[in-house]
Amino acid sequence: MPAPAVADPSGTNPPGTNPGGNKTSGASPSSIRPDGRRVAIHTIDVAGRFITARRIVFAALIAFYVALPLVKVGGHPAAHLDVAARRFYLFGGTFNAQDFWIVLFMVTAAGFGLLLLTAWHGRAWCGWACPQTVFLEALYRPIERLVDGPRSRRLKLAGSPWTAGRVGRLLLKHALYFLLSALLSHVALSLFLSATDLLAMMREGPAQHRAAFTWSVAVTGLLYFNFAWFREQLCVVLCPYGRLQSVLHDRDSVIVGYDVGRGEPRGARRRLPVVGEAARGDCVDCKKCVYACPTGIDIRNGLQMECVACAQCIDVCDDVMDRLGRQRGLIRYASLNELAGGKRRVWRPRLVVYVALTVLATGALIVGLAGRTSFEANVVRPPGVPWLMEQGQVRNQLEIHLINKNPSTARFHLEASSPIAGDVRLGQTDVTLGSLEGMRIPLVITFARRDARRDMKVDVTVTDLTRARTRHQSVRLVAPGL
Repeated sequence: MPAPAVADPSGTNPPGTNPGGNKTSGASPSSIRPDGRRVAIHTIDVAGRFITARRIVFAALIAFYVALPLVKVGGHPAAHLDVAARRFYLFGGTFNAQDFWIVLFMVTAAGFGLLLLTAWHGRAWCGWACPQTVFLEALYRPIERLVDGPRSRRLKLAGSPWTAGRVGRLLLKHALYFLLSALLSHVALSLFLSATDLLAMMREGPAQHRAAFTWSVAVTGLLYFNFAWFREQLCVVLCPYGRLQSVLHDRDSVIVGYDVGRGEPRGARRRLPVVGEAARGDCVDCKKCVYACPTGIDIRNGLQMECVACAQCIDVCDDVMDRLGRQRGLIRYASLNELAGGKRRVWRPRLVVYVALTVLATGALIVGLAGRTSFEANVVRPPGVPWLMEQGQVRNQLEIHLINKNPSTARFHLEASSPIAGDVRLGQTDVTLGSLEGMRIPLVITFARRDARRDMKVDVTVTDLTRARTRHQSVRLVAPGL
């Protein structure tokens, strides 16, 4: 992998170039040079309404993520995915491997919801809620600014000789990156082990829990590599979502766009009037929109795959317009039709279809969750011969597979009855099970061969005494000749 190229250390760039020295014409990603080498991106500090709103969203999302394994709901962490034991606790609900069908509905609803959001408001997910953006902009870039200073200082530092001070700053910055990556990886691991178990493992040491330690090291390494070096390349090179924008957008999708009619022809403002000054557009070609972009593109080149709709270019452009005494919105959230001087249609066929699919998938998920019982009770036949004959008596051997899906211990009462005269025996009539514990209770029905009929069934009733819920199930009895 080629070493990253460094942006212009002087902090100034020739006309028509981006911070890395590439031409701004065209829609190619400016963080990658034509020869394939990467250009390190150093964004300027941004202030404004959108960055303030995004920081609030980032803080809420990070707090939510950290709270998932720590806050308990119904006696268990809000999110605990015990894959090894096939036990899953999510916001007070308890699930096991048999509930995997719920994941299908969840993924389907989320997928259609993302399609709807993209067709309606472009890449709002990428700029406002994607974990890549949230962690990079809320945690890692602030560390970079704290250690290396603002953009001008970082550019100067990147082009300066290697001194003890520069080496010390580099080591401090990457040490903080690594510690933060380790912290995030342990939070991720606690989703699968629970925070209590993770703390116990940390006290006992890696030698006692090699698998967990290996996963922790691997996740830490991936996070460190991604956020310390790879960064925007994940969005530009690897993420398939960005490459689907051309088929997900239309001319009525809201995007971050530059108003060409208002901004062109661009040019620097002068204090004294000059010939042709009145004909110039509002864009003063300060390139702050380029310097603020986390993927290094020039938004003035039009809609590009690399734009993550973070709105940082909007904030810096609005600040310039305020200083010049001009109206905000040279760069703004708008549709392509609006930027071309037309009107935006909110409801169009693709949006209606996406809304319908999202509502349908979400409705199916809600119905499925509402229809779940607090326990599973299935009457099954054990392997082997389904019936036995002894002295004119037929014996059917069954099992009641009972699973407690309550978040806590529950008591159950079992009853079984047969429509024909016979002996019905249950291994247990009262059972106490812990959360997601299971038990197989034998059920034996004996009846005379002469009383056998084709439609005979045994009725099983299981009652959850803790939540006062009952489940009935009927199983057909079998006999020779039937």
